[in-house]
Order: sequence, then C-alpha cells, then structure tokens
Amino acid sequence: MAEDAFEPRNIIVTGGCGFIGSNFVRWVAANHPEVHVTVLDKLTYAGNPENIAGLPESQVELVVGDICDADLLDRIVPGHDAIVHYAAESHNDNSIADPEPFVRTNVVGTYRLLEACRRYDVRYHHVSTDEVYGDLALDEPRRFEPDDPYRPSSPYSSTKASSDLLVRAWARTYGIRATISNCSNNYGPYQHVEKFIPRQVTNVLCGIRPKLYGTGENVRDWIHTEDH
Repeated sequence: MAEDAFEPRNIIVTGGCGFIGSNFVRWVAANHPEVHVTVLDKLTYAGNPENIAGLPESQVELVVGDICDADLLDRIVPGHDAIVHYAAESHNDNSIADPEPFVRTNVVGTYRLLEACRRYDVRYHHVSTDEVYGDLALDEPRRFEPDDPYRPSSPYSSTKASSDLLVRAWARTYGIRATISNCSNNYGPYQHVEKFIPRQVTNVLCGIRPKLYGTGENVRDWIHTEDH
C-alpha cells in the first residue's frame, strides 16, 4: 500500500495515559471514531488513566504494561496497523540524577517496539524532541533544521537521540515503515505538575516565588500539545 493511502484502523499508542499521548488519544477518538486505539502504558508517576477517562470503551482500550516487555508486545502488536510511540522518560533533571531508567525506556523500549514492528509489518511513528540537536547561542539567528547534526547535552536528550538513530537504522536496514517528529517543548491539558509551565503557574498560585534558571535570559520554544 502506498504511504499516502495508509488508513489505519487499529493503532497502539504507547504512553497514551501521559501528557501528550493522552491528548493524541483524545484527538483520535474525537476525529477518527473508526480507529480503534490500544493504549499501552506502564502507569508510572507520569501516566494517569484519568487522562483518558470518559472515552468510549469500544474504541479505546488500556493495556497496562512495559514497552520493554517483548512477550507482551508479541501478544498485542499483531492485528494493529501502526504504533505511535510517546512513552518516554522525559525529565532532564531526573535523567541527570539517575540516567538508567532513561536508557531502559527510551533506548531499549524503542528497540523492542521496532523489533515488533519488523516482525509484524506494522507502521511506526516515533515522537522525539528538538533537544537532540543541542543548544543555540542566544543571539544565533538561525534555527535548527531536520538534517542538522545531533548534539544532545543531557542523559535524557542523548537517549532520545539514540532512539532516533535506531529508528533510522531499522528503516534503512530492515525496511520498516517509520517516521520521526522532533517537536519543541509542549504545554497544555493533562501535563504533569513537575513540568516547567505547570510548576511556575502552581508556584504563583501558591504564593511561591517562581524558580529562575540561570540569569533568566534563556529562550525556549513552546508548542501547544493540540497543535503538535
């Protein structure tokens, strides 16, 4: 089937109880009622089943499990047309304190999903981050381009860069149908309070002085999760 004619009927959304994943699941449910969604989520601290509460049970099914579990993937992947991969450890500060969960979920988990896609001929979309490209100087006039070299600067961004390269390799070596998106920082409904914008807002509401990073001159690009 030609890629532009691809019309999935059964998809897996990893991390579908998390922030961006749950917004995507809700968008699919609202705009594509013909598509059945299997949400695969480990339900760590960042995954909350309440984020997808109220969606039609006939259309959205929750499977609690780990993307690193190859046996589980062998049970649930067959019969699906595509995997949209949101599940990730994504907190930069946490990655510096303990990088091991980031390597396991972001690198090993991606490998397990790619292997499942290869075995069962399933289309794969990999949700990554612009942080794989590193940093630009404050006065730098240019912006990152998709073909720029990767220069990750934290354990988190390095594991996301590693997973991107795995996707590229599996597409070229094994011919899996795959795409990658490198979005900027997201904000919006269902975002965990640990993230920058919710934390600053809740600090203000609670009378706590918002935390200033560095000298306050850093610039970050933000996109609303629904636009993403």
